Amino acid sequence: MPDSTIQWQVRLYSAFSLHELEAWLALRQQVFVVEQNCPYPDIDGRDAQALHLCGYDEDRLVAGARLFAPEGISGSRIGRVVVAPDARGIGLGRILMQQAMLECEARWPGQAILVSAQAHLQSFYASLGFDAISGIYDEDGIPHIDMRCERGLS
Repeated sequence: MPDSTIQWQVRLYSAFSLHELEAWLALRQQVFVVEQNCPYPDIDGRDAQALHLCGYDEDRLVAGARLFAPEGISGSRIGRVVVAPDARGIGLGRILMQQAMLECEARWPGQAILVSAQAHLQSFYASLGFDAISGIYDEDGIPHIDMRCERGLS
């Protein structure tokens, strides 16, 4: 699956068809709950407030992330960054994050972008321009670190 075949779509939660919503929630469950052995409530009541960036290879969902508008003085936020297990190893995670950052910059220009990164991915996010803004903390049994990108991809 060359990355040029990925079709990116941004949609509101209410715009998902039942089939699309099932695929999005199933991918998140497969990776965050089953693969990472982390029984936590992935359906957290925040999907309705997010924009959902979804990457499709033909009509199969292979990657996605949630995008949140800035709240108060904080920047926009990218979360639930996920790549299907069989779509890894070709740089799709980096492409997904670059696409998510471009969407945030287009929708909320001049705003910093925040992520709550799994700690073992700190260097990956740093390579995209994110700096650590917290120490490592536990979130649902997985070490995380808050990171912020001031410049985006500009």
